[in-house]
Amino acid sequence: MIRDFISLFFPNICLACSKPLQKFERCVCTSCNYHLPKTNFHKEKENPITKMFWGRVNLFSGASFFYFQKAGRVQHLIHQLKYKGQQAVGEYIGEIYGAELNQSMYFNTIDYIVPVPLHQKKLKKRGYNQSECFANGLSKSMNIPIASDLQRNFYTETQTKKTRFERWKNVGSVFEVKDKTKFINKHILIVDDVITTGSTIESCALHFSEIEGIKISVATIAYASNI
Repeated sequence: MIRDFISLFFPNICLACSKPLQKFERCVCTSCNYHLPKTNFHKEKENPITKMFWGRVNLFSGASFFYFQKAGRVQHLIHQLKYKGQQAVGEYIGEIYGAELNQSMYFNTIDYIVPVPLHQKKLKKRGYNQSECFANGLSKSMNIPIASDLQRNFYTETQTKKTRFERWKNVGSVFEVKDKTKFINKHILIVDDVITTGSTIESCALHFSEIEGIKISVATIAYASNI
C-alpha cells in the first residue's frame, strides 16, 4: 500500500517511452519490449555487424540487440543509461539479450565478456561504465564471467560528431590488454552500448587478435547505421 501511495507522486516510468510501469514491469514496459526494433543479427553468421569488420578484424560473430534511430525509443534508452544514471536499464537489457544469445550457435561458446572501458577521467565524471552495466546483465543470464583486463590509457573526445576516419584516429592506440595469457585459446565477447562505424571496437579487438588461438565476437545494445 505504501509503494502504491508513493507511486502516485513518483511513478516508475518506462525508460523508453516514459509511460508509467505496471507492478510486474521493470525498466521497460511490455509494449516497448514488444515493439522496440530488434535486429535478430545473432541468428545470422553474416550480418551488418560482421560485414562491418571485413578486412579490418577477424570476427567469429557479431550482433546488436536493437536498431538505433534518431529521436527513437532506443536512443531514449541509451540516453537514460549514459547520461541519466539509469544503470539498471543497461543490466536489464543485458539480461534479456543474454538469454537470446544463449540460443545462438554463434554465441554459446563464449569464455569471457569484455566491456569496452572508459578512461578513468570519464569514469570518475560519470560514476560508472555503461558498457559494464550491459556486460553485467549479459554475464548474469549467460553465466559467463566478466574480464576487466582491457584498459583505456588515453582520454579521447566524444565520438558523436566525428567521421569514420576521425573516429578510428581518435581511438587507434588508446587500449591495452593487461594479461594476454589469460585469453590464449579463449572465445571473448567484446561489448559496448552503441556501434556506429566500429572504430572503437576495432581498436579493442586488434589488441586481442595478437593472442594465440583467440576467437573474438562482438555484441552491442544498438546498431546505428545512419549516423
